[in-house]
Amino acid sequence: MNTNKFREFLQEKKLDEGNIEQCVMIAERFADYVKKSAPTPDYTPTLSDIEAFSAILIRESLNVRDNYIALAYYGQFVQNNDIFRAAIEVLDGREVMDNLYQKLADEVGTEKRDEVFAGIDLPPLGITPVQKAEITTSVMASLEKLVDPETCQKLLAGSLRSLPEDAYLEDRQKYLESKDIDAFLARRGEEFIAYLEQLQRNGKLFFTQEVTEEVIEFVRENPIISQGVREGNIIYEVKIPYMTKEYLAETDEQLKKYHYCHCPWARESIKKGDAHVSPTFCNCSAGFVKKPWEVMLGQPLEAEIVESVLTGGQWCKIAIHLPEHVVEKKTVNE
Repeated sequence: MNTNKFREFLQEKKLDEGNIEQCVMIAERFADYVKKSAPTPDYTPTLSDIEAFSAILIRESLNVRDNYIALAYYGQFVQNNDIFRAAIEVLDGREVMDNLYQKLADEVGTEKRDEVFAGIDLPPLGITPVQKAEITTSVMASLEKLVDPETCQKLLAGSLRSLPEDAYLEDRQKYLESKDIDAFLARRGEEFIAYLEQLQRNGKLFFTQEVTEEVIEFVRENPIISQGVREGNIIYEVKIPYMTKEYLAETDEQLKKYHYCHCPWARESIKKGDAHVSPTFCNCSAGFVKKPWEVMLGQPLEAEIVESVLTGGQWCKIAIHLPEHVVEKKTVNE
């Protein structure tokens, strides 16, 4: 590892000296771990190496957010997307089980919450995707057994992600600038395609995935992905596949669904193993997708899962119900 070059790379990211030294320390430890365990001198680290190294961080109580960001930076530095993606996947949705634990206490009380989580420890940061799916399987089985369906749906439909409203204020402003909801959707689609094209030109990733011409064309051909489609007072949305290039190339239907799924707490249950996450858990995704609309319109909304890969669908389709007055005439609570 070229430590000096890595420091320069981090300085370009505008990190302070303390953060730079911490990043260098973690990156050097990871590089040393790979060097000692590599089967060949020219070995390239993979996802499994990050998982194994993360287990070391957990044992040493070094499994903190900044150390996984350091690994993501290292992945960028050595131009290894597997390292970058694995580190980002550790952080993606890390708050989900903690939030469910707290929401359960708020909704049904600590006694019932503890009954649902009996024998299930809150997972530490850094566990593998397979372990996440196993935990979600157990929690959802217990939740659906001990809590009525209406309460389960309510708990999940608000999303288990921590979603600050500030993140969606730019969308709200664009909506306010649009003459109506359809004009906003059209603008949204154009801007998303333009953003993907910019990433493709610059050789950058969209979140964790490569953007190719085929990816852009697929999104362009599916407005339900690029912008959402309105039918009456319902907006239907489908997220871009988590790994679109792989999704488009895959012929095995099960693996195709795996490449589509965004949920770090459910994805591996599609692929293999004994984990079978309940489709009820997908209500969390409905809550995630409706959040920008709630901020844009300044009021709570209802959303539901129309189609899900966990129920055999080709993708996850979500319906967001808009108030009638929004469709008839664009008004918001300003």
